[in-house]
Amino acid sequence: MDIFSRAIQATPWLRDQSLPVQLPVIALAAIVASVALNVASQLLIPRSKSTPPMVFHWFPFVGSAVTYGMDPYTFFHENRKRHGDVFTFLLLGRKVTVALGPKGSNLVLNGKLNEVSAEDVYGAVTVPVFGKEVVYDVPNAVLMEQKRFVKAGLSTENLHVYVGQIVDEVENFVANDSTFSALKAGKPAVIDTFQAMSEITILTASRTLQGQEIRESLDKSFADLYHDLDAGFTPINFIMPGLPLPANFRRDRAQQKMSRFYRDIVEKRRAAAEKGGLESAAGGYHDMIATLMEQKYKNGRPLSDIEIAHMMIALLMAGQHTSSATGSWALLRLASKPEVIRELYDEQVRVYGDGTPGSFRPLDYETNKTQLPILDSVIRETLRMHPPIHSIMRLALKDLPVPATMGGDGSAGKKSDTQTLIIPKGHSVLAAPGVSAIDPSLWPDAGEFKPSRWLEAGQLKGEESSSTSPSDTVDYGWGAVSTGANSPYLPFGAGRHRCIGEQFAYLQLGTIVATVVRGFEWEIEGGKFPEPDYTSMIVLPKAPARLVMRRRKHAA
Repeated sequence: MDIFSRAIQATPWLRDQSLPVQLPVIALAAIVASVALNVASQLLIPRSKSTPPMVFHWFPFVGSAVTYGMDPYTFFHENRKRHGDVFTFLLLGRKVTVALGPKGSNLVLNGKLNEVSAEDVYGAVTVPVFGKEVVYDVPNAVLMEQKRFVKAGLSTENLHVYVGQIVDEVENFVANDSTFSALKAGKPAVIDTFQAMSEITILTASRTLQGQEIRESLDKSFADLYHDLDAGFTPINFIMPGLPLPANFRRDRAQQKMSRFYRDIVEKRRAAAEKGGLESAAGGYHDMIATLMEQKYKNGRPLSDIEIAHMMIALLMAGQHTSSATGSWALLRLASKPEVIRELYDEQVRVYGDGTPGSFRPLDYETNKTQLPILDSVIRETLRMHPPIHSIMRLALKDLPVPATMGGDGSAGKKSDTQTLIIPKGHSVLAAPGVSAIDPSLWPDAGEFKPSRWLEAGQLKGEESSSTSPSDTVDYGWGAVSTGANSPYLPFGAGRHRCIGEQFAYLQLGTIVATVVRGFEWEIEGGKFPEPDYTSMIVLPKAPARLVMRRRKHAA
């Protein structure tokens, strides 16, 4: 305050002004001074050659938040050209070091527990939404066991049951939702792609994984709780958690009510099992709640009702937006390639057709998994071009040496600049597998939606894990998974935090697309493919992204 007082006294014009005039002038001067000091510090103060190059930014604290937030992939590509595979930028006071390319993904995603931490980055966002005693609110060893419990619920037996349930939900949605009402008059229906896919995703996930009680509650109070809880997943909570915002107050109330909702289900099922004399508390259900009720930790302790409830919330929230986004991009990409829609339909006729035009036998798990290579390639190609999450972060718990080989794998990195780099302890480290997934040096025609790239003599290719030997796998506590984070195709992440729902996601998305292909032809309204929207934590198609849906001539 003494500095400002002396400045006012030393400036006759400012000294003669009223306080309402003085304050804005002083504030502007302070901003200009801070910007000048920030620029001078970047240009004049020598930086250690062992630390990653810093992305230039005008404003202190804000750093590169605006340019990164508006279009992270453009931000990554431009700075990769300037600085190589490894560089640091300032994000609202936080230093974030980006490691690009397959080896950058491996550095971040396969880091050891004493090197990098996911919970220190994501815990502040996920714990208020998921609840206590699960995911990032527990030690990593416990989290790995919890992932094993979830994997048990994705058994082959359950997946067989899920296919028919997903088909049923999609067909009922199309038949009864007002968005598709024009079809009843023989006219095309114009739908909001993401809105429709969001509803289909939560309907199918609740019918399969969540259980009968959740599915029956979707048109009641549960839907409101979901939306309030979902509001907790915002970029501002990721960067500045704990703000006293009305949305956060609603999130906290919704979490408590939803937790109670799930615990009531568990208690009722236990009581019904005891009353009916059933040996298993699962009571014949084929959903995740039933599976979790039967699981035990390695020390013999069963899951508490709170753990089951909060794991179910995590399962609901973590998969909803990613699957909705991927399903939306798949339908939009197919709309831009009508010849691929025809190929998908011909594949359905060839594999499932019963000889009558427009008539098919029901979809089933084994056939979907082994005899529909075109459908599988469409899902893979969609995930290659549109991975749901553009940035995966960890906190560096110690100084991390950057491998000398980074930049020598055909990427745009400058190998000579990264051979001796050290990522300092305390930096957030960021992997962006989506950059490698569209790298023209790694993929022919990288920017083109080309499902046929995954097919060669009828076989899928391109995913490293398909040829991984047992020595290249590790079991973190929930089953052996590939350590192949060096792959350019990592839509589900890698390492100990690889998405546990990968198998279900392929099943859910493939079944939805196959069901839509059987009944519809479609195109993008206006013919213009939508740009990606990076304003949320999941990459969505920018509105408007509407599809014009037409019934096939022989469709029921």
